[in-house]
Amino acid sequence: MNRTIEIAPVRKSVTVDGTPAEAFDVFTAGIDRWWPKSHHIGAAQVVESVIEPRVGGRWYSKHADGSEAVIGHVSVWEPGARFVVSWEINGDWKPDARIAFASEVDVRFSAAGAGQTRVDLEHRNFERMGQEPGEKMRTGVDNGWPGILALYANACGGKRP
Repeated sequence: MNRTIEIAPVRKSVTVDGTPAEAFDVFTAGIDRWWPKSHHIGAAQVVESVIEPRVGGRWYSKHADGSEAVIGHVSVWEPGARFVVSWEINGDWKPDARIAFASEVDVRFSAAGAGQTRVDLEHRNFERMGQEPGEKMRTGVDNGWPGILALYANACGGKRP
């Protein structure tokens, strides 16, 4: 008998300064300004983080040794509103290009009044990795996304809880 596992998604939200279009732009085109250089899956130091602005585009990092490490690929691209990327990293924090095993990050931007935007992030589909590596990744990102989103909010000019 096959057993289907389910691992709860990680959901985090932050309210940032700016319109949804501005917040989207900082998160995507501006990712190199705020994504920490210490958070990478490549062998060498990160020199740039990039999200290519289209469906099929890569989210990747360029490294000091000239190499690149792919974090994922864009599957939904709705400027100012939403984007979804695969998270092609395994439970040991190593690159894994097997899309069938990738988790997924869905980021949505909505007006929150008076020059503010609510950003809702959902990291999901950990069960694709298998139970143990999926739970390990879920724990890691559940602990990691709050700090990442704080850096992002600061790049937007501030945040409100």
